[in-house]
Amino acid sequence: MRVDLFDFELPEENIALRPARPRDAARLLVVRQGEPLEDRIVRELPDMLRAGDALVFNDTKVIPAQLFGERVRDGVAARIGVTLHMREAADRWRAFVRPAKKLQLGDRIQFGESADRACLLAGLAATVAEKGDAGEVVLAFDLSGPALDEAIASVGHIPLPPYIASKRHEDDEDRQDYQTIYAREEGAVAAPTAGLHFTPNLFARLDALGVERHFVTLHVGAGTFLPVKADDTEEHKMHAEIGEVSAATADALNAVRARGNRVIAVGTTSLRLLESAAGEDKIIRPFRGPTSIFITPGYRFRAIDLLMTNFHLPRSTLFMLVSAFAGLETMRAAYEHAIATGYRFYSYGDASLLFPNETP
Repeated sequence: MRVDLFDFELPEENIALRPARPRDAARLLVVRQGEPLEDRIVRELPDMLRAGDALVFNDTKVIPAQLFGERVRDGVAARIGVTLHMREAADRWRAFVRPAKKLQLGDRIQFGESADRACLLAGLAATVAEKGDAGEVVLAFDLSGPALDEAIASVGHIPLPPYIASKRHEDDEDRQDYQTIYAREEGAVAAPTAGLHFTPNLFARLDALGVERHFVTLHVGAGTFLPVKADDTEEHKMHAEIGEVSAATADALNAVRARGNRVIAVGTTSLRLLESAAGEDKIIRPFRGPTSIFITPGYRFRAIDLLMTNFHLPRSTLFMLVSAFAGLETMRAAYEHAIATGYRFYSYGDASLLFPNETP
């Protein structure tokens, strides 16, 4: 499909720079094909669910994956910015670097520099082991395992999305705001943002209703922020992300659907992982490994019945995904309404609850 079909104009004032407080006070746009749009609040989510339904959350935990450092070659120093996006071994990360043209295979980078070039610390260094396209490299660190994790946590920064980072600096509030309350499996460099809206109070109301909670893990990579530069979706390549669906979770979700209840994916990351784990028979199976699934209109969904998600960038793979689920024209109309009525977009923005497009 032509990528320009997924374009739209978004005013700057609709981009959220901070989350709603409390988190479940964010707005929630309910989108059903062929029915009027409903303007609701996230804390009203239980009103739209039924006992026996199941919410599926991505329990990945964001790490401070943005690093600043210096490469010194032949006595000449160059400042390097790195965003880790997928771990490949105990001592190796695949990463995006800027400026990539200043790095060569075998170059050494010393990390610990702050964004304003102050305080270059000793103790974390890496060698460029591979160099690929679009600024992607593989870094072999001198440290490994927990020691490397500790060093990254010490000198790294929360990798705020570009549309926030271009307008303000990361601060201490982001360390808490850019993390779900149930995050536990370290490895993501971007938050599963639909989950940011959930609070202990909202969980208590869902529990009282009898809605199940299940967890999967997909370590969201920085590739989620990359624009689609191709003119046609067929030409776009997704970056792989590592995920896991346990046997217990797969069995529980299959049982939910078998008895006639619904599986609701909280976020596009949960959806993509469940769809990667499901077969054409619509049975979800245990899954562990990389997925680069790319969902566009025409895809037949196998694993989920509803989707809760934030509002996404124009021309993005995520807007393509929600258009595949709820219908392109339906989503264009929903986004037009959201923009006109002041919904807040992107990672810290408001949410939508999408019902599937029933048209074959």
